[in-house]
Amino acid sequence: MMNFEIINRKNLTEGIVEMDVHAPRVACAARPGQFVIVMACEECERIPLTLVDWSCRGGWIRLVFQEVGVSTYKLGMMDVGERLYHVAGPLGNPTHIDKFGTVAIVAGGVAIAAAYPIARAFKEAGNTVVSFIGARNSRLLIYRDHIAKISDEVHISTDDGSEGFKGFVTQLLEKRLADGFKPDLVWVVGPAPMMRSCSVVTKRFGVKTIASLNPIMVCGMGMCGACRVRIKNEIRFTCVDGPEFDAWDVDWDELLHRLSAYREEESYALKLFLESRGIKVSR
Repeated sequence: MMNFEIINRKNLTEGIVEMDVHAPRVACAARPGQFVIVMACEECERIPLTLVDWSCRGGWIRLVFQEVGVSTYKLGMMDVGERLYHVAGPLGNPTHIDKFGTVAIVAGGVAIAAAYPIARAFKEAGNTVVSFIGARNSRLLIYRDHIAKISDEVHISTDDGSEGFKGFVTQLLEKRLADGFKPDLVWVVGPAPMMRSCSVVTKRFGVKTIASLNPIMVCGMGMCGACRVRIKNEIRFTCVDGPEFDAWDVDWDELLHRLSAYREEESYALKLFLESRGIKVSR
């Protein structure tokens, strides 16, 4: 049995955890844009998490996740020295990395960490990398230093105006495009509503856009069908056909509807879980 020991763990900010896991086979095969399926315990759900970083020589992979549901809370409660029940991967198709010219990386919230290996790979391929990162407030702007190190420019937005542009990151991108910024490619990752807005903006300006749809997966191997998405009126599976697609081809309305299908049940399950540990919640 593989030893998926947690070798490093830290809280990046409230509710967002960075975790390094001993997984040498995964680390030596990983490429930018791929993900893993993690099970914290034998009875736990399968959690799809994008690979944020990895080291074949060190034998570790790095994951960043937000505690939003029962499964991610259970994972977040684990500490250095403990072992995950299972890690499967790397899964999904790697990002198509080429020398396009100028690549705009657009990322929101916890997904800023997921954008880091992509931005790094585009930079190493000889592109000019211009990054747009946004979050609800400045405390949630994780990985900004990582992004800054491999970007030619970094533009920041916060919903509350506590840092950078006041507003959504897609509004910041739209402003720059209107001012004459002309990237050859936009690559976007984050909450589905944000990615949909980005696709609307870039389509208006005629800039090819790739969206990473990693939030909608369950089994990660094309068997459960939970990650199905309509691309150009054809059903595709995010885990095996993606996770990246042309953003203009995605049926965003259908995707957003499916993502909200079990929201009430998820909230109820989380409420019971937290209250069982003496944590009172209002929702």
